[in-house]
Amino acid sequence: MNDLLLSLEITGLGMGLVFGAIILLWVMMLLLTAFTGSKKTESDETPESDKKPAPQSGDKLQAAAIAVAIALAEQGQSTAHPLSVPPTALVSAWQLGMRTSQRTQKGSIGRR
Repeated sequence: MNDLLLSLEITGLGMGLVFGAIILLWVMMLLLTAFTGSKKTESDETPESDKKPAPQSGDKLQAAAIAVAIALAEQGQSTAHPLSVPPTALVSAWQLGMRTSQRTQKGSIGRR
């Protein structure tokens, strides 16, 4: 019975130290953020003369129209096209998977 009480005391002491350390770290983080946190002062704020005017709804519509025009122009210039399927599969899907995994294991993918 004496061994059981001793083991419970050691367990309680260990758990108390762990939770005490966690609480100590938590308090230290609170203190660090309280003392080193950024505080806004009047000199940090931008003066009224430097502020940009709020965009009008017409400006947003014009920007959206320009973005759509650019996207359509880029889409028209694209040379990408879907690849045609070969008439017969040269390699089965299982073989392709096995070869790919072997090349990946050897580290030869991407090296040429």
